[in-house]
Amino acid sequence: MAHVIDKEKCIGCEACIDVCPVEAIAKEDDKCVIDPEACVDCGACESVCPTEAISAE
Repeated sequence: MAHVIDKEKCIGCEACIDVCPVEAIAKEDDKCVIDPEACVDCGACESVCPTEAISAE
């Protein structure tokens, strides 16, 4: 089960990209996107998101 980013809440700050241990997050069209194939569901991104845009799917 991977984490997902709510694009409406994402402000593109890249905090999640900086903490992802497996580099599963990229920026597309000024928003961050998680690759579900690469995500190891560690939750690091969810804990640093300032807008609470990230949740477990």
